Amino acid sequence: MKKYILEIKWALIFVVMSLLWMVLEKISGLHSTHIDKHYYLTNLFAIPAVLVYVLALRDKKKNYYGNNMNFKQGFIAGILITLIVAALSPLTQWIITFIITPEYFPNVIAYSVKTGYHKTLEEAQQFFSYRNYAIQSVVGALFIGTITSLITTLFLRTKISKGTK
Repeated sequence: MKKYILEIKWALIFVVMSLLWMVLEKISGLHSTHIDKHYYLTNLFAIPAVLVYVLALRDKKKNYYGNNMNFKQGFIAGILITLIVAALSPLTQWIITFIITPEYFPNVIAYSVKTGYHKTLEEAQQFFSYRNYAIQSVVGALFIGTITSLITTLFLRTKISKGTK
C-alpha cells in the first residue's frame, strides 16, 4: 500500500479538483443562467485535469523513482490514479448532483427540451440523471485517464540514449 501512496494522493487531489471545478461552474452560472454555454465551457476542465496528471507523474518520477522512470513505471502509475478516480467517480458524481448543484439536472433538462436537443421530457430526464452521469463518469474516467496517462508518460519518461544500457 505504501508503494502506491503517491497515486492515492494524486487521485484524491484529482477528485477534490473536480469538485472545486463544479463549484466554479455553478458560481459562474453555467448550471443555471448561462446553461447555454455549459456544453462548451465545461470542456476547459481538461486543462486542470491534464495538469494534475502531469504533476502526479512528475512527483512519482522524482520522489519514488529518483528521476529515472521508464515508460512502464509511469504508465502503471497513471493507470492506478485512473482506477482510483474511476472507483470514486460515482461518489464524486453523487456529491456534485445532490450537494453542490442539485438544480443542474432540472435546468439542463428544461433547456435541452426547449432547444430541441432532446425531443421529449422523458428522453431528457433519462439522459440527464444521476444514474446515467455516474456510469458516464466511470467510463469517461477510465478512457480519458488511460489516454492522458499514455501521453503524459511519453513526455515524462526518462529517455535512454542509444549506446547506453
